[in-house]
Amino acid sequence: MSDNGPKYGKRFSREVHVREKRKLRARENKTDQVWFGLGMFGVVGWAVAIPTVLGIFLGVWIDMKWHTTQSWTLMLLMIGLIIGCLNAWFWVNRQRKSINREREE
Repeated sequence: MSDNGPKYGKRFSREVHVREKRKLRARENKTDQVWFGLGMFGVVGWAVAIPTVLGIFLGVWIDMKWHTTQSWTLMLLMIGLIIGCLNAWFWVNRQRKSINREREE
């Protein structure tokens, strides 16, 4: 018999225990996860939409106030969209780190 038997057995039982805890937690929070996922979609949507719409409004106001050759509406729309996407990325990244931290425990 190999010397790795006891080590492998302990590691295997620890892995089984971790997976069992994860499954039990998932069963307890099954409905919560669905609502949480839908809520996350909403947060990500609003995180992108609000800066984009604010950029459009500000751009339209600048275009109406000062007549220039550049379209401030388009420029601020793009800036708002970029800011919104970065904002959504930070939200999702924070949530991913939280989930990973929970899995490690």
